[in-house]
Amino acid sequence: MNPLSHLPVHKQEELAEIVKVICEIADPAKIILFGSHTTDKWVEDVYEEKGSTYSYISDYDILVALPDGDKEKEHDVASKIENRTLKYKNDVSPIVHSIDYVNKGLEMGQYFFRDIVKEGIVLFDTGEHIFSEPKPLTNEQEKEIAIRNFDKWIKSGSRFLKITKNSVMVAEKDGDPLNEIIFTLNQSAEKFYGGLLLVYTGYKPKTHKLKVYRKYSKHIDENLNQVFKYPIDDREEYRLFDILNKAYLDARYQDDYYIAPEDLKKLIGKLEILESVILELCQQKINSF
Repeated sequence: MNPLSHLPVHKQEELAEIVKVICEIADPAKIILFGSHTTDKWVEDVYEEKGSTYSYISDYDILVALPDGDKEKEHDVASKIENRTLKYKNDVSPIVHSIDYVNKGLEMGQYFFRDIVKEGIVLFDTGEHIFSEPKPLTNEQEKEIAIRNFDKWIKSGSRFLKITKNSVMVAEKDGDPLNEIIFTLNQSAEKFYGGLLLVYTGYKPKTHKLKVYRKYSKHIDENLNQVFKYPIDDREEYRLFDILNKAYLDARYQDDYYIAPEDLKKLIGKLEILESVILELCQQKINSF
């Protein structure tokens, strides 16, 4: 039986091409499709709003399990896969880890990997490695983990946002540069996105790139995507998010870094909305256990 028979033929062909690309780039032990494309719940929606075109299109979510590897190698493989698969309508979102890393997660009861192994579709398997048996967790244990992640990450994001807003008032009064402030706002966004993913999936990607967090979290709730929309032709939305995304490095290391005060205020406003949405989503998830 074809495990991809629920997908249109062109998607089956695309996934076969993607597997070939991954095998050319890396030496994978296993390649597993997970997320909405394992069911018929994938979405390809393009809509108009206030003269701009936006899209909500499900990614091809793929776990690439390597026989071995380190953080640098995993990032390199993921980047190469993304660059080689740009032609597809659906973004390819590879999560690359060693078999050992995945197995440690399974042995700890990490439900992100547990669900991938249980519900995912194996696209490639050398047969030379096996996944560990996942440690079972009760609903109460999963709830405790979600609350712990909320307290550590989401509350920290709120504190960073508060620091940002207080710092703006001081900077306006004293005429201080704003690079430290936009970096703090970047950290608030990273905490919010990372914390949301941990509460919902128990997994946070090893990155500081907000665009990666936005991509991985977009499926959680449509209200989340209304804060920083994924634009096709809205340059202002793209510009603002790009400023925030790049602030992790640029605001710290560029000697001539500059952000306009009005742009900083716009981004703070967006982070306030993001905070409100994520607080509500996290509470819903915690209450669902």
